[in-house]
Amino acid sequence: MTNFLAVERALRTAAPYDLLPAARAALAEHYGAVHVDLLLADYSCKVLQSVEGDPADARPVPIRGSAQGRAFDSRERVQMTGYEDSVDLHVPVTAHGDRLGILVVRLPVPPTGEKIAPHVVDEIIALADIVGHEILVADRDTDVYLQARRDGRLTLAAEVQWQLLPGRACARAEYEIGAQLEPAYAIYGDNFDWAETETTLTLGVTNGMGEGIQASLLTSLAVNALRNARRAGIGIADQAALADQALFAQYRGEEYVATLLLSFDLDTGRVEVVDGGSPQLWRHRDRTVEHIPFEAQLPLGMFEETDYVTQEFQVEPGDRLVFVSDGVFAALSAKGEAFGEKMLARAIQAARLLPAAAVPRAILHDLSAYLDPEPGPDVDDDALVLCLDWFGRATRP
Repeated sequence: MTNFLAVERALRTAAPYDLLPAARAALAEHYGAVHVDLLLADYSCKVLQSVEGDPADARPVPIRGSAQGRAFDSRERVQMTGYEDSVDLHVPVTAHGDRLGILVVRLPVPPTGEKIAPHVVDEIIALADIVGHEILVADRDTDVYLQARRDGRLTLAAEVQWQLLPGRACARAEYEIGAQLEPAYAIYGDNFDWAETETTLTLGVTNGMGEGIQASLLTSLAVNALRNARRAGIGIADQAALADQALFAQYRGEEYVATLLLSFDLDTGRVEVVDGGSPQLWRHRDRTVEHIPFEAQLPLGMFEETDYVTQEFQVEPGDRLVFVSDGVFAALSAKGEAFGEKMLARAIQAARLLPAAAVPRAILHDLSAYLDPEPGPDVDDDALVLCLDWFGRATRP
């Protein structure tokens, strides 16, 4: 534990841009590490890239098919790669359930030939979590880690959208969330947001009309208006009404935002919903995948002083909720055929064994393969997938 505390102190006192050198020096001194690297997932979650050196010269590691990628996607907290005289520990770097990347620590094999001591592995896992929290703090003062996430240049609209997000995943005893936007480097109108308290989870999925920077600015105003109302302590119907007023005051109904807004009671599983537009909710319960429809209300900003009312439904432990934008269910293939309910239900079913954080990427991969099997992984239009696994307050698998 003395070694752990020494490395923790080194990480917490390191300059914001200097986390990897600090980790490398401290792990070498206190654990005998012969190699340390910090790899962060890029915006599309297709590759992992080192924070060291010039991002333009980075050699990305593919998430699919690599030991580092298996560690990133696995439910386990560590994957090991053995060599003749050393072992690589590939440990997910996390912050509140959001996997940011992988900490790679190479340790020499003990002279006796025994395995790495379990307490050493546990301490390095805990140190990877500290690295994750320190990255979130450091992002306020340096671009090093944001640059390392880029496998290409973001459009200005995408820059606005990614900076607006709360993260890509979140985990709590009652639920786990995972979400993804595509095309990651050119997204403009789709967005998601969440906020938790001791007893509630508020979740929003938005789809601003239009393209490019205009769509991202529209969505940014909508999300911040919803946050402003939420932080005033009012319910989701009034949050929607106040955001509606803010958007109408700015755009006079010429531009608007489709929104699905939900408030979960963590004690009971009761959910209040305001459905203001196109995002859809699908539920995977037991072996059944079905679309959960709500009474549609007007999108935010379409008309002046719209009144919004809540609807209710119940989530049960074991439920998986999947939220999708129209860029998923209404996307057209080269033959003009929509992805539609049948293909979406099949994609949700196929991802049933994956953790929530990996589900959006799996569904988007199926979508891109359906739309255009030849070029591969990217979609042309905005597409959002958010997965929420509900465990409930009293029961968790």
